[in-house]
Amino acid sequence: MKGPFGFVVIDKPEGLSSHDCVNRMRKVFDIKRVGHGGTLDPAVTGVLPIALGSATRLLPYLLNDKEYKGVIQLGKRTSSDDLQGEIISTKPWPLLTQKSLEKQLDQFRGAIQQIPPKVSSVHIQGERAYKRVQRGETFDLPKRTVTIYRLLLLKWDQITGQIEINVHCSSGTYIRSLARDLGDNLGCGACLAQLRRTQALGFEEKQAVMLPSKNDSLIGKIPSIIPPLLALNHLPHFTLSTEEEDLHWRTGRQLIASTDRLKPPPEINLSKDQLYKSNIVVIDNSGEVVGIATWGSTSVLQPKVVFNALG
Repeated sequence: MKGPFGFVVIDKPEGLSSHDCVNRMRKVFDIKRVGHGGTLDPAVTGVLPIALGSATRLLPYLLNDKEYKGVIQLGKRTSSDDLQGEIISTKPWPLLTQKSLEKQLDQFRGAIQQIPPKVSSVHIQGERAYKRVQRGETFDLPKRTVTIYRLLLLKWDQITGQIEINVHCSSGTYIRSLARDLGDNLGCGACLAQLRRTQALGFEEKQAVMLPSKNDSLIGKIPSIIPPLLALNHLPHFTLSTEEEDLHWRTGRQLIASTDRLKPPPEINLSKDQLYKSNIVVIDNSGEVVGIATWGSTSVLQPKVVFNALG
């Protein structure tokens, strides 16, 4: 694979957009093909996976759950559902015990219906919602099903009206919407006061590095690249064992195979039926990722993503 191929996990600073970070990484690594996994608002900090080179094609195959630590402010409703927006209304919040607040949070645990914030990157007829808001347009966003796997109440302060939470959720979940909806249920309104993402797409906070400066590449100070195979460790692996298989793969042809040749993901027990439904990471004899496959039948691997293709 020519040029950088893999992932860098950035600890996104406050005040920069995800796109700002992508542009910075383009300059640092001197490549055009750079992408990110999961947009973070400028005010949000934390884990931002950056894909370099052809690894951008692997973003859809990474784990899609995320984890956040945030603070919800009761008593304020805003245009953007966070403190960066215009204040719409202010109300006193009710007297809440830890137990009564847990009962309120129960309504947001599991699979729920959620309306994204209007000031968001959700597409409406091919255009980002926030752009329509900027033009003063009025519109409604449809509900979507998201899953809150875990919602922990870390701290409740009756005096300030602030709730500190930890959220493990599916992709597409908006913590701003959770804050807004909790405030609506309590009758006082609420918005997100602070948010940090601690895990995204299988990457954790401990793997994150500071965003390089614009001049780091000039002095050879660039972040280490995480190999694609480590990022795809949740998927089964299939190794090309002969030159003929390698040629077939690189020319986009099907491979005759069996599940017996698959290396299952560690710490994940998949049934045979689940293996046949799973995406498969294809690697060559040197251990380099050369693509993604799916099962065309119980004995055929169908190329889905092919790197270094021939012909």
